[in-house]
Amino acid sequence: MISLTEDKRMLGYRSLGVYPDIFHFVTTRFGGCSEGTYATFNCSPFAGDEADHVCRNQERLFEAMPQRPRELIIPHQTHGVKSLVVNEAFLSLSGEEKMESLEGIDTVMTCEPGCCICISTADCVPVLLFDTQHRAVAAVHAGWRGTVDYIVGHALERMYAVYGTEGKDVIACIGPSISLEAFEVGDEVVEAFRRNGFDLSRISRRNTETRKQHIDLWEANRLQLLDFGVPSSQIEIAGICTYRQQEEFFSARRLGIASGRILSGIMIQ
Repeated sequence: MISLTEDKRMLGYRSLGVYPDIFHFVTTRFGGCSEGTYATFNCSPFAGDEADHVCRNQERLFEAMPQRPRELIIPHQTHGVKSLVVNEAFLSLSGEEKMESLEGIDTVMTCEPGCCICISTADCVPVLLFDTQHRAVAAVHAGWRGTVDYIVGHALERMYAVYGTEGKDVIACIGPSISLEAFEVGDEVVEAFRRNGFDLSRISRRNTETRKQHIDLWEANRLQLLDFGVPSSQIEIAGICTYRQQEEFFSARRLGIASGRILSGIMIQ
């Protein structure tokens, strides 16, 4: 990944960085004002951080962007597969109605300029999608529950229905999240992936020392992109493990649920 700011508070993907009509980012733990397990750059309002700190961190986020977004849209995720299309109908809602619409949403998509759509993660997989042909973007929260229920595939199918998105036109980025080596799971998780049709030989491995199973969420989501027809050359994987690099990225497994979140966002300029 590439650094978008000198203090490394925001990173970006090389594959998306070549498109001047969009802006995207992935936040780190640097450059904010939050404290404790939220230290320091937590921009998520749903993690239990002090509201004043979140607001100040979001202002620092805006300062580092090329233009202040018309809307900063962060859903309240629930590890499901529901998606929300941000369109003029959504933008015309009241603030309270928008919050209600964002409840239980794990994928946000839009073709509206100036709307910065985001998802927040701390070990789960953030996936950013850009349809270069129809100028539509999506942000997907793919925890293991979302991944096993094919959330990325559902997101792409919704983009096809709404915008006409085809796999050959998609740039996809799989962001900082827990790696295969760190993601130890119980047999029930492995069984859920097997039951839902995943090839376990490609996404799972047993640790010979601990005899525990591990799941590769990066590969499980990459396979969904390939199944939709996204060329392998248009899929970028950050390769950053949040569990192992917890000093730079928030990790719920390291810090607990009451901790900060990485914010991954994308916006049509």
